[in-house]
Amino acid sequence: MKIIIAASSLALLSALGGAAPMQPAIAPGSDEAGHMQDIGWEVRPDGGDKGQLRLQLRHKLSNGDMSLDAGLGARRPEFAPVRDALGEGGPVRFTVRHAAGTLDCSGEAVRAFEGKGRCRFAPNTAFTRALAERGLALQSTAEQLSMAIVDATVALADGLIAEGVRPKEADDLIAAAALGVTGDYVREIKSEAIVLTDIEDAIACKALGVDGAYMRGLAAAGYRKLNADEVVAMKAMGVTGDYAQAMNRAVGGNAN
Repeated sequence: MKIIIAASSLALLSALGGAAPMQPAIAPGSDEAGHMQDIGWEVRPDGGDKGQLRLQLRHKLSNGDMSLDAGLGARRPEFAPVRDALGEGGPVRFTVRHAAGTLDCSGEAVRAFEGKGRCRFAPNTAFTRALAERGLALQSTAEQLSMAIVDATVALADGLIAEGVRPKEADDLIAAAALGVTGDYVREIKSEAIVLTDIEDAIACKALGVDGAYMRGLAAAGYRKLNADEVVAMKAMGVTGDYAQAMNRAVGGNAN
């Protein structure tokens, strides 16, 4: 079951900006300083709804597609300059600054809030060193760009490590960020019903929509020390705590 979920997660990452693993330290299309070039950007209306915009970032090793709607500012304030620059037609320039690095972009708006152009990504070497100190050595500039796109941060890595699900490699942190697997999420789903010590297990649980309420339901039904594969399988089959309790009553037993 976890293999199926992993495949689904990889499909999601291809849309959110997952980088190909084990690329050269300086990816093709980068200069000697590791600055990534030839990144295309495009902003367009999302489904034709006024004010609902999407930003696409395209590079042969790292792609991203994200909303620029009004709610983005609270979650990803570093992308606010994109919308600000596209208030009217004509030449545009904007800079996106993330802990992982900086995107310097220019191009043309064909009309208000619709345009395209090119970007150059400058990775932050302090960010690279901080991840390496945590055993997360980056293999390419494309991986670092992916981290900027999905908002993978050192704080996220530290939160996961603190909860006992240490990312083993950069791709684990990218996947966790893309799916919203945080230290708070891991803490929420931990219970006597599950043994959770692996980042891949936490990612699989999140991909299937396992949350704290679901795990509390299983615990109330008498389940103890399930592994993540069992929890993911139960969630995928629609087994809830209430259903488990009803089945236990029907057979006169419990989950233990």
